Amino acid sequence: MHGSTAVDGPERPGRPETNADPRGAAADSVERELTILFRRAKQSAARLASQIHVELEPAAYGTLSMIAERGPVRGTDVVDLLNLDKSTISRQLSKLVELRLVERVPDPVDGRARRVQLTDLGARRLREVRERRRQRLDEQLAEWPTSDLTELARLLNRLNEAF
Repeated sequence: MHGSTAVDGPERPGRPETNADPRGAAADSVERELTILFRRAKQSAARLASQIHVELEPAAYGTLSMIAERGPVRGTDVVDLLNLDKSTISRQLSKLVELRLVERVPDPVDGRARRVQLTDLGARRLREVRERRRQRLDEQLAEWPTSDLTELARLLNRLNEAF
C-alpha cells in the first residue's frame, strides 16, 4: 500500500508509508523532494539557457548568472565559486565569449591577468530571461502566503549554508 506521512505532503507514487522512524522518513522525504527539485532545475536551466542563446549549454547558464552576480571575476574565481574543474570553466567561458555574452577585460590589480564580465548583450538577455522566470514563479506561487515564501527562503538558505 502506498500513502503519505505528515512530512510527505501529497502522495508520491512508489513510496511506502512509514512511521517507524520519523527522522528517517523525514530525511527520505527531503531527499525525494530535492531529487524532484534538482531534476526540474536542470530542465529549467536548459530552457533558460536556450532563451538566452540557442547555443548556450545549460551548465553555462549558472556560470553566466554567477558572473552577473559577482561582477568582473577571474577565471580562477569562477572555478572556486562554482567548485568545478578548471577545464570545464575554461570551455564554458570560451563559449560565452564566442556567443558575445561575456568579454575578457584586463584585471586592474594584476595587469597580466584577465577578468570576465557580462557584455551589454549578455546582461540584457539574462535580465529578460530572469524577468520572465520571476513572472512565472510569481504565478506558480500566487496562492502561497508571504509567510510561507519567507520560510521557504529561510530554509533554502539554511540548506545552502550546510553545503
